[in-house]
Amino acid sequence: MSQKEKLLLFVLACLNFTHIMDFMIMMPLGPQLMRHFDISPQEFGLLVSAYSFSAGLSGFFVAFIADKFPRKQIMLIAYTGFVVGTLACAMAPTFGLLMAARTFAGVFGGVLGAQVMSAVSDVFEYERRASAMGVVMTAFSVASVVGVPLGLYLASEFSWHAPFWFVGIVGIAVIGLIWRYVPRLDGHLQNPSPLKTPPFAALTNILSDTNQLRALWLTATIMLGHFSIIPFIAPFLTANAHFSENKLYLIYAVGGGLTLFTAPLVGKFADRQGKYPVFVIFALLSMIPMWLITNSTSNHLFSVLGTAAIFFVFSNGRLIPTQAMTSSVVLPQQRGSFMAINTSLQLLMQSVAVYLAGLIIQKMPDGKLLHYDWVGYGAMLFIFFSIFIAKTVKPVDNPPPHQESEMLEC
Repeated sequence: MSQKEKLLLFVLACLNFTHIMDFMIMMPLGPQLMRHFDISPQEFGLLVSAYSFSAGLSGFFVAFIADKFPRKQIMLIAYTGFVVGTLACAMAPTFGLLMAARTFAGVFGGVLGAQVMSAVSDVFEYERRASAMGVVMTAFSVASVVGVPLGLYLASEFSWHAPFWFVGIVGIAVIGLIWRYVPRLDGHLQNPSPLKTPPFAALTNILSDTNQLRALWLTATIMLGHFSIIPFIAPFLTANAHFSENKLYLIYAVGGGLTLFTAPLVGKFADRQGKYPVFVIFALLSMIPMWLITNSTSNHLFSVLGTAAIFFVFSNGRLIPTQAMTSSVVLPQQRGSFMAINTSLQLLMQSVAVYLAGLIIQKMPDGKLLHYDWVGYGAMLFIFFSIFIAKTVKPVDNPPPHQESEMLEC
């Protein structure tokens, strides 16, 4: 990679770090928020879903204009709104206002993931794309290793408001990095069509292309499996296995620390061996820790951390080739719109998964949670089905080497 490419990936990773930490911190804060506001698993699930649902809706509507502006312009506006929403979460005094602030942050945050993936896909051709995705997705690892433990520490030392103050303040600095170091990324605007584009062209293009529909189906299936489990890991471990709240940060630190090293390797491996074969390997492997987590009764530190470690590594390894495959089913001129709808669907399915899991899981008078294992079996079934869906997703974007990377010279 050139220095400009590395710098671009660094800034995008910083954006992803704050965006991911803001979303991730809600889940380990579950026990504290449920106790502080005296809410049920269903209400906690609704709180987590509020962000995903609003983000999914906003991402859907932005899809109709995403390819009409430079990527940087949309990225700056959306990220600024996200930072404002996160600071509103930091100042929210009640459950209702926190719900409103999470919804506001989601409206803008729902645009960011698509813009990051579109930017990476515009700059890096298909042969190098999984490697670039792996670098950007190390932000998930850093958020797990540094962001979540730091957020939990701040929450325990001050209050649950503190992690959101941290993300908001760091976000202000990231706005400056985007302004200074991200190029316009307007290559998709260089050769506009002489024909007037219908207002709902983004949607009609998808509906008329079975390959794009299969990519969206893959996204939906994976999210239904993935996010039905994640938000309730911390509440289940503390309530049922009596795992210490003060040690929850270790789950994210260990799991995220490993993916910090494995994510770039998985990306390179997927570029060399093929996206689909690597996806299948990690999809199958990820079902092992899914079963272990949802059926766990042990609070032994090494057992919990070992299970969490392989869950993070295998789940992250499954997502990297998925992102590379789904971003490659459209040409650059339609990529922003497609990725916006893809991200919108991803967030909406996250919301649905969390909400349905909250309906299945029951809280007993003694605080224990029932039927988490049912959620696990359903999640494993979705991941198993995703293997067959992914086989039908074919790349159509395969430009000549280095053609797209020339945009960085602008």
